[in-house]
Amino acid sequence: MSENTIRKFPGTPGGLTVLNPAGWPQPKGYANGIKARGEMVFVGGMVGWDERGVFPHGLVAQIRQALGNIAAVLAEGGARPDQIVRMTWYVVDMEEYRSALPEIGAVYREVMGRHFPAMALVEVKSLVEREARVEIEATAMIPD
Repeated sequence: MSENTIRKFPGTPGGLTVLNPAGWPQPKGYANGIKARGEMVFVGGMVGWDERGVFPHGLVAQIRQALGNIAAVLAEGGARPDQIVRMTWYVVDMEEYRSALPEIGAVYREVMGRHFPAMALVEVKSLVEREARVEIEATAMIPD
């Protein structure tokens, strides 16, 4: 790996290095890659329901709740949102997601801060929970 390939960005916690090849544009809201060493915490797909299984109305509200659910599971494992190295988002309507990007970005920063791990976003036909608009899985690394 060349020195140009590895770059530290503000807000990246110790033990994590954001990877962005030289000459590539800086991604907005995600990282192309993260290098990490430590104890791993895996969070299964979280939907946007609360502890009683109740879904709020709308995609943005469900994203806020799903991210909060991820943060709660991470805390249970001794990790924080800024230690997430990878997320995969599954949405049932990509146009609904695209049209709400400013609000989604604000909710993301509210819950997760300004840490943007490697991410993928996939549109799916449906999710197991009929009311779910989004499901998000995450992997975190607690540095050695």
